[in-house]
Amino acid sequence: MRVYTTNKLRNIALVGHQGCGKTSLVEAMVFNTGATSRMGRVEDGNTVSDWQEEEKQRGISLSTSLIPLEFEDHKINVLDIPGYTDFQGEVKNAIRVADAVIVVVDAVSGVEVGTELAWEYAKTYQQPVIVVVNKMDRENADFYNTLDQLRELYADHKFVPIMLPIGKESGFKGVVNVQTRRAYYDVGKERADLPEDMVDEVEEAHLTLVEAAAEADDELIEKYFNEEALTSDEIRMGMRKAARNHELKTVPVFVTSGTANIGTYPLMEALIHYTSSPDVRRVGIHRTPDSDLEYLLPPQSDDGPLAVYVFKTTNDKYVGALTYFRIFSGALKSGETYHNASRESDERFTTLLRIRGKETEPVDTLHVGDIGVVAKLNNTRTGDTICNRSEKFRIVAPDFPEPLYQVALHPRTQGDTTKMSSVLTSLCEADPTLRWRNDGDTKQVVLEGMGETHVALAISRAEQFGVGVDTSVPKVPYRETVTKEAEMVYRHKKQSGGAGQFAEVAMRLLPNPGEGFVYETKIVGGAISAGFLPSIEKGIVGVLSEGALAGYPVVDVRAVVFDGKEHPVDSKDIAFQIAGREGFKAAFQKADPVLLEPIMTVRITVPEVMMGEVMGDLNTRRGRVQGMDTVANRSVINAQVPLAQMLRYGNDLRSITGGRGIYEMEFSHYETVPTHIAEQIIKESKADADS
Repeated sequence: MRVYTTNKLRNIALVGHQGCGKTSLVEAMVFNTGATSRMGRVEDGNTVSDWQEEEKQRGISLSTSLIPLEFEDHKINVLDIPGYTDFQGEVKNAIRVADAVIVVVDAVSGVEVGTELAWEYAKTYQQPVIVVVNKMDRENADFYNTLDQLRELYADHKFVPIMLPIGKESGFKGVVNVQTRRAYYDVGKERADLPEDMVDEVEEAHLTLVEAAAEADDELIEKYFNEEALTSDEIRMGMRKAARNHELKTVPVFVTSGTANIGTYPLMEALIHYTSSPDVRRVGIHRTPDSDLEYLLPPQSDDGPLAVYVFKTTNDKYVGALTYFRIFSGALKSGETYHNASRESDERFTTLLRIRGKETEPVDTLHVGDIGVVAKLNNTRTGDTICNRSEKFRIVAPDFPEPLYQVALHPRTQGDTTKMSSVLTSLCEADPTLRWRNDGDTKQVVLEGMGETHVALAISRAEQFGVGVDTSVPKVPYRETVTKEAEMVYRHKKQSGGAGQFAEVAMRLLPNPGEGFVYETKIVGGAISAGFLPSIEKGIVGVLSEGALAGYPVVDVRAVVFDGKEHPVDSKDIAFQIAGREGFKAAFQKADPVLLEPIMTVRITVPEVMMGEVMGDLNTRRGRVQGMDTVANRSVINAQVPLAQMLRYGNDLRSITGGRGIYEMEFSHYETVPTHIAEQIIKESKADADS
């Protein structure tokens, strides 16, 4: 593969719902370039994109694949992105480094939740969109029904068919170019006459195309209003302008069958014609973490300040670390040392690589706008910025959603325990939507991600690095507190021959909502020596972490020591520690103690027809609906729900909605657990402690 200059580059993010045929579409395009001698199949596990063992086993894409296509003297960097909603981080990062978004829609299923997520991300990053209606050869495929769904859902956009299908289902055999009114059969390399039965259909679509092209250019719109005919070149130029300008909200629509390789050649031509070269992209940066947002303005060039964004990192036990990047400004050369502004460290780019799936090829130089890979960087992570020391800044990274799914990890051996921390850290540094922590409250190691598949994949990768773990549903981090004032006098006395122990503490506990733990002393007359007061506090603090009710941390309590007694010989530090600890526990039981549970703010998006069932399910989870909204034909439910009821919600929502529902969740506050539920939690906690 030769090195391409910026004007010959295109960067495309291929997105869509799981199963819409993105990987098969890429496979057809790779085959069309002559890079492979036959098309692979997802079912056979031999596609260029899905080369990882987990992807072959599951039959779905699990990570973004970089697939460069050499076509008509251009290099099209196609980012084949997972459609499964667990991998939203992959989608966001890939769209961040692309210059256009190709939304693939299943002609049978129509618009699905993955379609809508991809659309929202494209809108967030101000990317122009092209729609590909795929799988037109499948039973019940319907191009116009899919087009109607898109127009209804995104009524503020203009969807302009560039290609129309010739036939459908098993009779789908080609496409018609609406502009030229020529037919492209099969893959679409050869042109033929328009089928007679499609003349009226094509003419109607041609009028829509001409109108969209005219609206993108002042001269063309004037000519159009004067009822002058636009030339073929003018239509082509106007539509190119419309497609490349996201503000015009004009969306070219194509139609294909990836598995049958029908309509793919015209699509590949369109990827060059309708998308921009990468030098016209402006780049948001921060000079320092606290500085205002600035932009590196286009046109970008090899001579501009180096601005490289790392959008993906992998660490294979055989290949080692691979770092995927997009050059927004400047150029990179093998063997040079560059600066990682995110880590304040230098990295030597020993060998730059071009990559297609799992195949790599060394290259000396990569120009502005290109996407490439470098091996064996020591201290570079996903989301980092590479620049020159002479001009340092950080490229604005995407905002990633909060984790939705978590498991507790239990290492199988001592060796697994030793290695687990470093391996989990490495996995989480590569994936911004993956997190792990040692939960001090529950004494568990917790791994968090976007869903069951996402977390299972991370565990599988940990095992590849020699860390074996078992998993369980994590404990809920409950809290304990008091709801009324209570007093207790506690005497500790121990006499066992020789030196004894004596301490008496009078203590008052009061609720202290939102203020944490406070320790006060109001001793009068020297009833307890000042030197023993810290000992009492030390005893109390020991209870705070281990709990006084069910083994959970104690919060929001004010402990006031107001009286006591001591012995001139037997009183000592340990005696007052014990008196403080046991006195606190006894007073705690008298102060109407309660359990507190974490409450989550949840935002659920589902088809309108499913709202009732989802609301009913929320009621069974002790959820409180805060409000509802309608966006297009989907309902958005805002609710507050206990975390204990949300630990496996993703699986349940998928079951209720057939995979058409999504949700976001973040911590809100703590609330008192209902008495009957708290009693069960306390009972189970005591049983665990006794076992």
